[in-house]
Amino acid sequence: LAELPPTHFRRAAFGHNPGISCYQLFPGGAVEKDILIRRVGDPDLAWITAARPPGWSQEKFVKSLLSEARVKATSGNPRKPRSRRKPIVFSFVDLFAGIGGFHIGMAANGGECLFTSEWDKWASMTYQAWFGAHNFHSDDIRELDFKNAIPDHDVLCAGFPCQPFSIAGVSKKNSLGRAHGFDDDRQGNLFFAICEIVEAKRPAVLLLENVKNLRSHDGGNTYRVIQEHIDELGYEMHAQIIDAQAWVPQHRERIFMVCFDRSAFTPEEISSFRFPSSPARGPHLGAILEEEPDPKYMLTDGLWTYLQSYAEKHRAKGNGFGFGLVGPDDVTRTMSARYYKDGSEILIRQPSWRNPRRLTIPEASRLMGFSQTYAKRFGHKDGFPQVVSDTQAYKQFGNSVSPPVVEAIGRSIVKVLNLRSKRQSEASI
Repeated sequence: LAELPPTHFRRAAFGHNPGISCYQLFPGGAVEKDILIRRVGDPDLAWITAARPPGWSQEKFVKSLLSEARVKATSGNPRKPRSRRKPIVFSFVDLFAGIGGFHIGMAANGGECLFTSEWDKWASMTYQAWFGAHNFHSDDIRELDFKNAIPDHDVLCAGFPCQPFSIAGVSKKNSLGRAHGFDDDRQGNLFFAICEIVEAKRPAVLLLENVKNLRSHDGGNTYRVIQEHIDELGYEMHAQIIDAQAWVPQHRERIFMVCFDRSAFTPEEISSFRFPSSPARGPHLGAILEEEPDPKYMLTDGLWTYLQSYAEKHRAKGNGFGFGLVGPDDVTRTMSARYYKDGSEILIRQPSWRNPRRLTIPEASRLMGFSQTYAKRFGHKDGFPQVVSDTQAYKQFGNSVSPPVVEAIGRSIVKVLNLRSKRQSEASI
């Protein structure tokens, strides 16, 4: 098109929505300098968002793609757009991915996500809006042909569902007479699906996460079964309970299990792994609070009265149940998936307001560690966008893994991967 004179073009608009103007080849027309494209589909928009290098505008990225196509068409020697992304040093898959806490932490260490699985409709919507829809599986992972559907990868990440093992989840299921742990038909046996995937793909490293209660569930039998299966698969497991409080202003203990394939690493390489040391001092809540939160997050008079009465009733019985009221100098309790119900575990003292308030959605995001710095790496200049309701967003954050914790653990995993790579390089000389 660039070789034809402007008189050969006439503008033609298509579609009913603003956003795209096209140009067709007509004699007597004129070419405008700015080209607007209409009716770009959601998958393409999601891909542009995910693929655009940090710091690049959408216009700059699209121009680079046009430049690459033009060079390829005229010279047969395509030129790739420049990117400020770190070079990829390993690949990973993100199973039971939620909204991408593992994705963020592993990508921060140079990893490339090759495959994602998340069956919750709303979490899938958030994940794809944040990272794109490339190789995303949104149905029950147990229905897949693991060998052929999942690409080969270096690290398998999986925060397998924790509700069957959490203190609150077990208590609720017991009260309803329902099975929990591995006997939970819908979620409890998903650990065994992970084992089948490991058998089929043999990743070098497994990074698994669950609630702290996993270790004590069913008198320790659940955790013992997990250890035995990991060992039978030929992996050596390192496990540690880590409190995210060292990275975010939230007391959030989770168990992380890092497992190394004995056939892929030497004993010395495996034994060199160390969980990250926690920073000496973590941030306080004031670091993530908004200066002027929306008044809609203030508790109603009725709810605040109820929460106070509930707490007083249990105090009289000698129980510790009740709301958690915090300010800028504090660290919060653990945010759970039920936060949307009443916000009682984390209520913010708001100066001059009649009643305390819930966290806003941006505050909840930052409390979990989904920071502005991370958002910019994936092309979101104003933080990770909210694409679901407040209720769903609270559930998603409450169920998520904290990205800075994953990044710290991932850094330690990469050190072991690099030792293996160095050994293999020296052996090939």
